[in-house]
Amino acid sequence: MAWQRSRPRLDNDNRAFWTGGADGKLNITRCNDCGGFIHPPREICRHCQSENVAPFAVAGTGSVDTYTVNHQAWAKDMDVPFVIARVKLDDAPGVYLTTNIVNCPVDAVDVDDRVQVVFEEQDGIWYPLFEKVQ
Repeated sequence: MAWQRSRPRLDNDNRAFWTGGADGKLNITRCNDCGGFIHPPREICRHCQSENVAPFAVAGTGSVDTYTVNHQAWAKDMDVPFVIARVKLDDAPGVYLTTNIVNCPVDAVDVDDRVQVVFEEQDGIWYPLFEKVQ
């Protein structure tokens, strides 16, 4: 996509998620006490209330849980149509990322498709997008 994505406001909790792509890492916050994953990133575990949480690099593979095809350009220079999907991560139980499926025709995407993360960098933010696994 040629358009400028909305820029998240970086803070101590989410910085590793939005910048990990520079190192090829999809960082999801994980509790070091109970092992639960927390997304969106927070300073406290939603499972056990521990403050012992930190970014954890996951494999970046998963499956399409649900999706829609967007046909409306709501920003200048936006290429349409495109897929907005919810991706269930393989190795972060309970974590679903709302993202785009890229590098394939929109009619080639379906529920349960296997996908892997790819990153798009804009102004120091590394947006995690996904493409189908061949």
